[in-house]
Formats: sequence, C-alpha cells, structure tokens
Amino acid sequence: MESSVIDLSKYRWETSNEELESAIVLKDNGKYKASINRSYYSIFHALRAVTALDGFDSGKHSGIIAFFNKTYVKTGIFDKTISKLIDTAFRLREKADYQDFFVVSRDQAEEQINKAKEVIKTISPYLQSKW
Repeated sequence: MESSVIDLSKYRWETSNEELESAIVLKDNGKYKASINRSYYSIFHALRAVTALDGFDSGKHSGIIAFFNKTYVKTGIFDKTISKLIDTAFRLREKADYQDFFVVSRDQAEEQINKAKEVIKTISPYLQSKW
C-alpha cells in the first residue's frame, strides 16, 4: 500500500481522536449540542481513515457511510452493530445541528461520546493491521 494513502489514513485517524477529545471538553463545559457534533465528527473521520485505504472519499456524509457499510460491514470485516452506532450518531447530530429548539441533555452528549469511543475501539485494530 502506498505510503501517501497510509499517511492520509493516519491523519484522518488523528483528526478523529482530536474530535473525540473536543467532544469531551465541550460536554464537560455544558456545551451539549456542540459535543454531539464533535462526537459524530470523530466517528466520521474514523470512517474516512478506513475508506482512505481504498482510495475512496465522498463530499457527502451519506456517501462515506454507505461505502463503509457496503465494503466493510456487509462483507463481515466489521460487525453490523457498528452500522447502527454510526446511523444513530448521524441522526442525532443532524437534529442537534439543524432542528430548531432541539435540546440536548448531558446524558445524550455522554451517550454520543460513548458511541464514538466504541467506533474508535472497533476500528483501531483494523487500521493498525493495515498501517
């Protein structure tokens, strides 16, 4: 595998972890909507770290998610439970970002952080084996 592809994957992985750290700081400071956003982006960049290894990217979040599900979940590389985590995180982030008067609780922010941690924990061994 080309080193530039691996470098891109590693960069996206670092971004994923930084977003998770930001989500935790935001949650701890009562910024629950922003925390949900950053937790989701942690997941999104983790997915992009994986898809980079195939040379795939998309301008749409749904494109990344669909490619990940088709290429990695349906083929059994990752268990289908990860797909549900991704989907619920995506939907909650959309509500928090775009729905007027949507109130986010501390518990919801914490749950979203836990989803991001689970996705990262699931994806990490795969990436380590490819780098």
